[in-house]
Amino acid sequence: MSPQLCFFVSVAFGLAAWTIVAARYLWPKLRVLDRDAALRPILALHSFRFVGLVFLVPGVVSPDLPSAFAQSAAYGDLIAATLALLSLATLRSPAGIAIVWLFNLWGTADLFDAFYQANHAGLAPGQLGAAYFIPTLVVPLLLVTHGLAFRIIASDRRWVSNQSTMRAA
Repeated sequence: MSPQLCFFVSVAFGLAAWTIVAARYLWPKLRVLDRDAALRPILALHSFRFVGLVFLVPGVVSPDLPSAFAQSAAYGDLIAATLALLSLATLRSPAGIAIVWLFNLWGTADLFDAFYQANHAGLAPGQLGAAYFIPTLVVPLLLVTHGLAFRIIASDRRWVSNQSTMRAA
């Protein structure tokens, strides 16, 4: 099997496995919580996205790793981690849910951009070095939890009714 096919299969299996874990174990616990309580573990998980800075560390990744990919992925993840922490800190404030939306939109777009940048730069899986686990194990988890966060913030009845009340005022 070619390295590119191994990489694609690893990402696909990671996404399938994390989707099953989320559907069977995470969502049943989160759906019964209020919005803020359900978002906290997701935001806490995403606060670890600073790990993406590893794409800039020589010796962990290949010196041949395309810098356009490495910088975009590293700094995009750092911004996502910062937004996750800011979301956690402001969750109960009036601006908190807006920051959660910003975090979730940025974080999701950043992950899809990383796949685009990798493909555009002609990234070979071996160039990731020890960071190979990030797009194959961590990114699928992050994508699934972004989906859960979108579901929580888009369907929260209190949030929808609060917004309607705010617009009417």
